[in-house]
Amino acid sequence: MAKEYSGSPKHHHRLEAKRNPLTWILGVSFLCILFYVLGAWQRSSNPNTTQFSAYNRGGCDSHVTTSDNGNAVVGHPSSTNLDFASHHQVVLNSSKTVSQFPSCDMLFSEYTPCQDKVRGRKFDRNMLKYRERHCPAKEELLRCLIPAPPQYKTPFKWPQSRDYAWYSNIPHRELSIEKAIQNWIQLEGNRFRFPGGGTMFPRGADAYIDDIGRLIPLTDGTIRTAIDTGCGVASFGAYLLNRNILTMSFAPRDTHEAQVQFALERGVPAMIGIMGSQRLPYPARAFDLAHCSRCLIPWKKYDGLYLAEVDRILRPGGYWVLSGPPIHWKKFWRGWERTREDLKQEQDAIEDVAKSLCWKKVIEKNDLSVWQKPINHVECFRSKKVLKAPHMCESDDPDTAWYSHWCPSCSCFLLDTYSDIHIVHCGLIFLLSFVLKRYRNLEACVIPLPEVSSSDDVAGGAIEKWPERAYAVPPRIRSGSTPGVTAERFVEDNKLWKERVAHYKRIISPLPTGRYRNIMDMNAYLGGFAAAMLNYPVWVMNVVPINSNHDTLGVIYERGLIGTYQDWCEAFSTYPRTYDLIHASGLFTLYQNRCDITYILLEMDRILRPEGTVIFRDTVELLVKIQSITDGMRWKSQIMDHESGPFNPEKILVAVKTYWTGEATQKQL
Repeated sequence: MAKEYSGSPKHHHRLEAKRNPLTWILGVSFLCILFYVLGAWQRSSNPNTTQFSAYNRGGCDSHVTTSDNGNAVVGHPSSTNLDFASHHQVVLNSSKTVSQFPSCDMLFSEYTPCQDKVRGRKFDRNMLKYRERHCPAKEELLRCLIPAPPQYKTPFKWPQSRDYAWYSNIPHRELSIEKAIQNWIQLEGNRFRFPGGGTMFPRGADAYIDDIGRLIPLTDGTIRTAIDTGCGVASFGAYLLNRNILTMSFAPRDTHEAQVQFALERGVPAMIGIMGSQRLPYPARAFDLAHCSRCLIPWKKYDGLYLAEVDRILRPGGYWVLSGPPIHWKKFWRGWERTREDLKQEQDAIEDVAKSLCWKKVIEKNDLSVWQKPINHVECFRSKKVLKAPHMCESDDPDTAWYSHWCPSCSCFLLDTYSDIHIVHCGLIFLLSFVLKRYRNLEACVIPLPEVSSSDDVAGGAIEKWPERAYAVPPRIRSGSTPGVTAERFVEDNKLWKERVAHYKRIISPLPTGRYRNIMDMNAYLGGFAAAMLNYPVWVMNVVPINSNHDTLGVIYERGLIGTYQDWCEAFSTYPRTYDLIHASGLFTLYQNRCDITYILLEMDRILRPEGTVIFRDTVELLVKIQSITDGMRWKSQIMDHESGPFNPEKILVAVKTYWTGEATQKQL
């Protein structure tokens, strides 16, 4: 459960002041001139950059051979000597020397690089910004392996893991003591037990979900994707799995130690995250259900900023369920240790914000209240014309949810040479990425839904019920709003990944046995890998890199799968040792010129459990380089042929992280 937002300011949230357009024009002009001068200087400082040298860099060695001693020798134009040496064009921005990586100190056993508590203290406490993502600078990156705690054990298999976890894997007693009355978690000998209790469900999560199911449809396939804000140990998400509902649970790394870590140890989807000043890393119209059970998020503050964010990620016709204070305050106010006036004011404010979002209140019963988002904004726009409300967002991409989402040319400065035009282009892209970085911040306005031809139409297109939804062509593809992806390509991709997963089953025999539970696809594209795994006792975190040419995360959610945006030049928002299997198809082709791939591999090692497995798919040159690095990470690996045979240039590298632990010397971070 999230920590109380006591540090939040009392005044309303104000949007960042818009800069004077003239200032921006002058700034852009100045940068254009600056980068032009830099380009001219670059060209003058490299007078020998000729067409020949360009050929030489590209491996087109015109009349150049190599002597036995390694020196370049210019050959005669009519020379008949043939060069059989490899001239692959892969240039990796990785460490020059590969060696054995040492173990980090045990202080780092639970290190979360972008949610580091020490670094976070340097940032503003307003809107809990200090608990948002703040990743280490290059000089702060660790070049060591995060150790597992002493006596680390293989987690229980699903579904037993839902109810039990080894104490030695997450040696924290705090929640079992602090939340003993609320029945979150209990320590029994050498293991934790999760009774399924919670602050607002003393009869257990199952009974609580049954109560919700009497108010909205939870079992007919209408609701498939859910988000639980301030999730605690994710018992709500754990028991929704019995109803075929996949929940993205998130909570911050705060004084309630390791709550997300417990969730993932149970085999339940979860991420470290917080409702602060930034958008959540999910696309618009992603979730069928949003849930808050005494999550302590100040919904009424900042002009309804946080409810506006829920509205952004909620599907048309989706539900928001709120339980706990201030709902039904007339009956429960004494137990909440708050005045009736305070609780009434809070509920009235929430009701007003919900109305401004054009939500309809479905029901309020006992300590549960349910609102529903409209299926389109036809009536909402009519209200705007008459009442001048609600305030609609202008010129906003609703899917933009990452601070570098629109910086496709950030790697341009890694190139060897630049033309004048290229320098100016990179400078403008750099400026553009800086400007658009502001748009990741939350805004107190309603994001317009896609237009419809009738008031009965679902904005963005209707989706099938689960399980047909998994393989039905998603509305974003049907409508052509996902560039480069057609219905035919979607069908072909599904067929392709069914064949590939069948091949994985042959080369990784434990795959269908329950050996793996938490799986991550680091470059998910359309979610074909995850869809092909649906018959196995697993769940998949589908990651769409922000550097990808295709923003397909919205498509993945329309299929009834879950995932997140991520820049793999940074750490993922999770604890160490939280995934059993990691899948990386084409990822290193995407990132080879963006950042040092060594750090991507070290991050994979951080989040992978001991004896966990990684499947790489890429060119053989990249896989050889990857293997040379992972050999120093205590991994065992083997390069295998593509499922179509040895003549396919794409190969498969299967790696297993060996079991090892740190020594009990100091308290973990």
